[in-house]
Amino acid sequence: MCRQVPYHSIVMSDAPRNLAKLSHFPAIRLTLPLALVAVAVLSGCGNPVQRKLEGRWLGESVENFDAKDMAAATGWARGLSLEFAGSRVTVAVPAEEPRTGKYKVQSVHENDVQLAVTRQDGSVDTASLKIDDERSIRFMVGDTRAVILRREQ
Repeated sequence: MCRQVPYHSIVMSDAPRNLAKLSHFPAIRLTLPLALVAVAVLSGCGNPVQRKLEGRWLGESVENFDAKDMAAATGWARGLSLEFAGSRVTVAVPAEEPRTGKYKVQSVHENDVQLAVTRQDGSVDTASLKIDDERSIRFMVGDTRAVILRREQ
């Protein structure tokens, strides 16, 4: 029956003037709180990629580095960690203080993820990741070089 009534033909004759008068209807009393809870829950969920990144990732190895640079790059990678918590990321690099900033998922194409990270001074850096699976990501350093990170257990 509802399909026979066109959407544009439904017109509200008078808008309710006082919502308090409507509060004695149980459906209206329940609908607003449920809607508010749904909005709060859904907005807290974040981007699906954010949920995949959540947690601490530890550097394990590198790929596509020259043989002469492999030992130094691997040593540096094993000291690297990324920790994603909500909309914040903390990057710990060997011989430097950890840095924390807000991040947004800029784009996603299959398993390629571009992040925009805002530093505390307001400048924005970009980072490229490839999500291999729920336990492994690659932090892209240039076009083909990567640091492979494993999720902390």
